[in-house]
Amino acid sequence: MSFYIERVTGAASVDHMLPKSVDWHEIYEWRNYRLACSLMNSRKNDYQDVLDPFEIDNGWFRMELVGYQVIPTPDLPSDIQKKVQATIDRLKLNDYECLKLREEYAEEFHRGDISQARLRRRAPFLAREIEASRPATAPRTEQEELQK
Repeated sequence: MSFYIERVTGAASVDHMLPKSVDWHEIYEWRNYRLACSLMNSRKNDYQDVLDPFEIDNGWFRMELVGYQVIPTPDLPSDIQKKVQATIDRLKLNDYECLKLREEYAEEFHRGDISQARLRRRAPFLAREIEASRPATAPRTEQEELQK
């Protein structure tokens, strides 16, 4: 669900994947830190039902491109699908603000206001889903990308 940390989501913050309340010996180990926006960090809080971004495989999450809802990939094993859905629910990845942000990026891209390269930098998950849904086309030249 990666995206540029916009002002609407709060500043960048450091999240402890393993909550402070669980094991004081592990919480200050570097392997326990993740960069997150403050909004997602606060939503995760001390809950442990959110997937660790370091353990997520490509393709576990999908996006339906009509309403920009994040969904679990349908053909995942049921235990993984439940964990993906729990992460979506806990982080409220389909709340109004998240949906609106994805929609704005998609509309700007489809209108030609931003390039594919900029979409990849600002909303890589959305860019990947859009690219996967489109027929292969000739890539834009570097000059065309710079003009955007």
